[in-house]
This record gives sequence, C-alpha cells and structure tokens, in this order.
Amino acid sequence: MILVDTSVWIQLLNEKVKKPLAPKDLLRLVTCGPITQEVLQGIRQEEFAGRIREAFLAIPHLCNPTRLDTFLEAAEIYRYGRRNGYTIRSSTDCLIAAIAIENSVPVWHTDRDFGFIAKYTRLEVLQLKLK
Repeated sequence: MILVDTSVWIQLLNEKVKKPLAPKDLLRLVTCGPITQEVLQGIRQEEFAGRIREAFLAIPHLCNPTRLDTFLEAAEIYRYGRRNGYTIRSSTDCLIAAIAIENSVPVWHTDRDFGFIAKYTRLEVLQLKLK
C-alpha cells in the first residue's frame, strides 16, 4: 500500500506525472480522511467534482475513523519539528504522517514537510517525479 498525499493527487489530476501508473500500481494506492478533504475542497471545475468525489470514495481509506491517539501523535510530530527549528507548514501534514506511521505505509508526496518529518520519525516517503 502507498498513501498518496494531496500534493501528488494534484499532479495526477493535472496529468503532470512523468511516468504514468501501471494498473497494478493503482490497486496499491490508499488515502485517508484529511487527504480526501484537501483534494475535494480544492476542485475548481464543478463539472468534475461529483465524479472525482465518487472516485475518491472508492479508494481504500486508512484510519477511518481516526483515533484520538493518531491526533496526539500528529501534535507530537509538529511539536518535535518546532523544537528542532522547523515549523511544519500544515498541521494536516502531521496528521497524514501519523496515519502513515500508524499503518506502516509510505507517503508518496512532493511536499518538503514530509521529507523533514521522515528525518525524525519512522515515516517512510516516496518522492514524485514530475514531467
């Protein structure tokens, strides 16, 4: 399984990915509540909103519902970064990282915060290659 961050979904939806995904890879992709929210709230073309929503709801979701312990871990990820001189730009990224760590899945991303989080946690990350 691979947890696909919003930063990658944006690239996939805008067809800016260097190497298209093989059908077998599509079956390994998962999402979570915070990513679903970010992607769906960012849709600008109303004519596609319903279809994208339907497609997203068909993707397996991790931590549904999200446990309180996951939110507490996200807060610790944020605080640890700040204590070490790095303020993570989005507390949602901390929650996504905590969900990935809890489920032992890598996060596929283009967001620099995940690279930093991976340096001081058990988070495994995959970088997206763009066109």
